[in-house]
Amino acid sequence: MKHKLIVRVATAALMFGVAPALAAPPTGFDARVEALRKQVGVPGMAISIVEQGQPTLVKGYGVRKLGDAAAVDADTIFPTGSTGKAVTAAALALLVDQGRITWDDPVIKHIPWFQMYDPWVTREITVRDLLVHRSGLGLGAGDLLFVPRASLSRRETVKRLRHIKPATSFRSGYAYDNILYMVAGQLIEEVTGQTWEAFTNEHVLKRAGMQESTADGEARFATANRAFPHARMNSGLRGAGDQEVLNERDELGRNAAPAGGIAMSASDMALWLQIQLGKGKLPGGDARLYSEAVARDMWTPATLMPVSKMPPAFKDAEPMFKTYALGWDVSDYQGVRIISHGGAVFGVQTVVVLIPDRDVGFAIQINCEDGEIVRGLMYELIDHYLGRPAAGWPEKWVAFKKDRIAAGLKAFSAKSAEPARVGPSLSLARYAGDYDDPWYGRIEVRPAGKGLTIDFKSTPRMAGKLEHWQYDTFITRFDDKTIEPAYVTFGLDADGKVERVTMKAASPLADFSYDYHDLHFAPAAAAK
Repeated sequence: MKHKLIVRVATAALMFGVAPALAAPPTGFDARVEALRKQVGVPGMAISIVEQGQPTLVKGYGVRKLGDAAAVDADTIFPTGSTGKAVTAAALALLVDQGRITWDDPVIKHIPWFQMYDPWVTREITVRDLLVHRSGLGLGAGDLLFVPRASLSRRETVKRLRHIKPATSFRSGYAYDNILYMVAGQLIEEVTGQTWEAFTNEHVLKRAGMQESTADGEARFATANRAFPHARMNSGLRGAGDQEVLNERDELGRNAAPAGGIAMSASDMALWLQIQLGKGKLPGGDARLYSEAVARDMWTPATLMPVSKMPPAFKDAEPMFKTYALGWDVSDYQGVRIISHGGAVFGVQTVVVLIPDRDVGFAIQINCEDGEIVRGLMYELIDHYLGRPAAGWPEKWVAFKKDRIAAGLKAFSAKSAEPARVGPSLSLARYAGDYDDPWYGRIEVRPAGKGLTIDFKSTPRMAGKLEHWQYDTFITRFDDKTIEPAYVTFGLDADGKVERVTMKAASPLADFSYDYHDLHFAPAAAAK
């Protein structure tokens, strides 16, 4: 209730002219959000805006779940995806303030059993390196250890990291990953004796006054006022078709929670924005969550990110520079520094944006995968707070997403028409067997009736039929339709025996976390 009181006081101050320093959201913004939500087909969303240390908009729109009338309000919790990386960085910052770690401590100082693929990297990688995507691992490397779900513990997942080959040399470039944030979560446990979940709840969220938010998945499911995930999946490609409710318990593996396992309400998000803009200072007094020194560390760029050319309609949004700090993107928009991070777990999306030079921050959360509304409103709000004219960003992003889905469907349909009517080389029974990948673990290929099945043993309920495609390549469309289909190719030796199995995603728009392309299976006996 205290959050709602803060909002009412701030709103009243605006109405009666008591707080002229507050710029306030754009005129008619509330109605525009609701109109866009209905146009795009977003079931529910929440927006938090903080200006000059005070919340000026904290509100929910739409419903928590399709088919249910329960409305999203300021206290509805949403999974926030990778925006939670900044929360994990803040948890580590508390330990830095306490003198229990430093950012430049070698990881093995706190996790002696930790190993990377390269022994030299094992010795040199630091706490800071865990957070800034410069380890040499490839994009999303190891994500199948928690996507779409996992039976592995966090500790076991971290142990498997030693088998993932690097894509580049250490600290030579940027490649986004999640698995090293799992290591960061494990490091917190090794140092404090508390799990990442327990430490984050007690020392970050509760200490910050964020009473509804949680790092614990079961606590989220026990919260009545929560948003449910939705996605479009019934038109041949994820992202196309009708909105439908997903099974919220079939979420990403909890082993990966330090990379994006926080659930947060709009009210609590406003508090988080106040703390960020206050450089660690808690609202309403002189107390601090963390020091200004570590706040500065968390916003200091560490890794250069490539700047991609934007399409002509988005040229004004193209930054001059992009960097990654400790759990935050640091870039510019029209020459003004922007601190931000996006987040997506299957069925929900979030963005958090800070404009420190204007003392403004905002967050947008939706309970579906229609990210065009998030991107569009993000740029619209940035323009507003920089005093720039409205540029119709939501409409541009809606059109861009529509064209992208249409192109994806066309490419997927063309691909579906391509296979040669050749093969398979062997009788189906000769493809059956157990195959191991060093970091993922085992798959089982079994005869079933007149065909084959495949089962990913490190991932609960990730199984389905294998249908012949061409030559010695099959396609698996999993029993769980939310999992991206994959091409499965069997490589044969000169004697006609399977010596390797490789994979790649069937959809050209598949999320990078479906890193099938990094898997290299060998017959189980040979892999040992």
